[in-house]
Amino acid sequence: MKKMKSVAAIALSAAMLVALTGCGNKLENTVHSVDDLPGKTIGVQLGTTGDIYASDYEEPSDGSKASTIERFNKGGDAIQALKQGKVDCVIIDEQPAKAFVAKNDDLTILADPFETEEYAICISKEKSELKEQINGVLAEMKDAGVLDEIISNYIGDDTKGQHPYTSAEGIDRSSGTLVMATNAAFEPYEYYDNSIIVGIDVDIAQAICDKLGYELKIEDMEFDSIINAVQSGKADIGVAGMTITEDRLKNIDFTTPYTTATQVIIVRKD
Repeated sequence: MKKMKSVAAIALSAAMLVALTGCGNKLENTVHSVDDLPGKTIGVQLGTTGDIYASDYEEPSDGSKASTIERFNKGGDAIQALKQGKVDCVIIDEQPAKAFVAKNDDLTILADPFETEEYAICISKEKSELKEQINGVLAEMKDAGVLDEIISNYIGDDTKGQHPYTSAEGIDRSSGTLVMATNAAFEPYEYYDNSIIVGIDVDIAQAICDKLGYELKIEDMEFDSIINAVQSGKADIGVAGMTITEDRLKNIDFTTPYTTATQVIIVRKD
């Protein structure tokens, strides 16, 4: 009798295991286009452009169902929440999105872009002279093709990694130190590689410093703290894939844009 009960118990346990395995951990994707966003739970990185755009779904003016916006200090945290089913999708810049998806084969990017934007360097309204100097360097870099070279060194299969930016030797850096505030969790714009912050924005900032005679110092912080750091003088510039918005212009100034980027939607694969 005891043996029969043991066999029955084992059979029941096996059945439960099969049932659980059959259910699996695969979570359903409920977002297939921008039209599906109303009423969904959307993950964003706090203070980013994705956060700003997603906020429109939090209190919709068109009578559609309100969405819940979950804000994370890091884009990677939003991605983990998506994988765990805590959010239905993540809105983020296309290039970091590609990096996240490349490392997570259970995620994908929707084909239709969410929003197109331009990135610029934020700077204090009190530093108009420095702003004009940086604008001049950015114009020179654009005309000489340096901006395109820096960007294509990180983006694109044909030229990626083939021409890293390097500073010339013997540069006079008597202008002092230029402090750059960033959030080094936004690959390929700024991220850690063997404990060193690298990326498109880092190379652009270094090229600007080379031209203007500065040493570059990088301060890594939460994205939402960058504007305050620049406003307070703790940093001279903020370079972190930052978009010019009317709301940000109330507190900070911006240089001319240095690249165009796209916000996309990451979802779980069907």
